[in-house]
Amino acid sequence: MGIVIVEICESNLLQTIEAEQLFESTYPEVSVIVSECLSFCGMCRFRPFALVNNRRIKGKDVDDCIKNINQAIEEELAFYA
Repeated sequence: MGIVIVEICESNLLQTIEAEQLFESTYPEVSVIVSECLSFCGMCRFRPFALVNNRRIKGKDVDDCIKNINQAIEEELAFYA
């Protein structure tokens, strides 16, 4: 298991991409967990977001969210370096 955990809700717009493969193949230190619900009622249906080490990361659209998640992962990895 990685030192950076990315959690994504099943109903999230990020589920339209292969998020697990995208982040885990780019960053071996990352583990992606897809949960049934992350308890941010309704947010996941309107705006893509994920939790990166329990920090909510969102974006205007899927591409923006992926960019922001990658940035958050880089920040987390820099902390552990």
